[in-house]
Amino acid sequence: MVESSNPHQPKQAGRSGPQNPDPGKPDPANPEPLKPGPGQQRPTPHPHEAGGTLYLIPCWLEEQVTAPLPAYILEAVKQCSVFFVENERSARRYLKALWKEMVIDDYEWYPIHKAEEEVRSVFRQKLKEGRTIGLISEAGCPGVADPGQLLTEAAHQAGAIVKPLVGPSSILLALMASGLNGQQFRFTGYLPVDNAARAKTLKELEADSQRLHCTMLFIETPYRNNQLLDAILANCRPATRLCVAANLTASTEYIRTLPVAEWKKLPMAAAKPADLTQSPATRPAANTRPDLHKQPTIFAILA
Repeated sequence: MVESSNPHQPKQAGRSGPQNPDPGKPDPANPEPLKPGPGQQRPTPHPHEAGGTLYLIPCWLEEQVTAPLPAYILEAVKQCSVFFVENERSARRYLKALWKEMVIDDYEWYPIHKAEEEVRSVFRQKLKEGRTIGLISEAGCPGVADPGQLLTEAAHQAGAIVKPLVGPSSILLALMASGLNGQQFRFTGYLPVDNAARAKTLKELEADSQRLHCTMLFIETPYRNNQLLDAILANCRPATRLCVAANLTASTEYIRTLPVAEWKKLPMAAAKPADLTQSPATRPAANTRPDLHKQPTIFAILA
């Protein structure tokens, strides 16, 4: 029996302890809990009172590339009866690739969008029912530079069990492969689109990187990757190291770290064919600057 940490609160008697001699009167050894008075809050619910479980399920970075996914992800998927997903169509395709026998229509599916209140209300209700929920973003790990954190927060507020699963994260893979500082690092998300604002942000990130000896990681919408690479080379100092990590886990994976001065010396790779369905993308040559147009890419600098 766990004893109260309050020294002024009487200890409760166990089964073998003294019994109340007069059942009609209050038992001082086993007082009834006090009811909250007007304006007072009820006690905080015990953790996991909601009874539900949330699995944070990683997704492939490159479609149909399942090798980086641990086998235990499938075991978690089989325990779920409800899925909240960033994109229902691609999530169904992903789970079918993991588990060919899965009967998709046997499960409940909810698109999370930006986790509007209506979605969170349904999510909380499913937890209250004691359901096991799977949360899947479009690529990588939900809640890490991807949707999912708002529903995960709601799960904690409901006292549910939250179970993150190991899987591919482009941010961590890029950091691991960069050779830059992995003890101090910061992911800053998207940089401004405006040229002047982007240049200012890059210089601020570079200054912070040098002052803190901190690796700065960031991304761009894939169709603007080449413009961002040009901006980094135009605004960062020659000695600043830059890692470009593109198409992580794919057969066309490209990862290279060089000082900005060395990047500037590389000639541009030939542009990719417009129709990639007829001419698959290939890994850029090591002695050229890659064409990153529409290629998922992580950028990292260390000054």
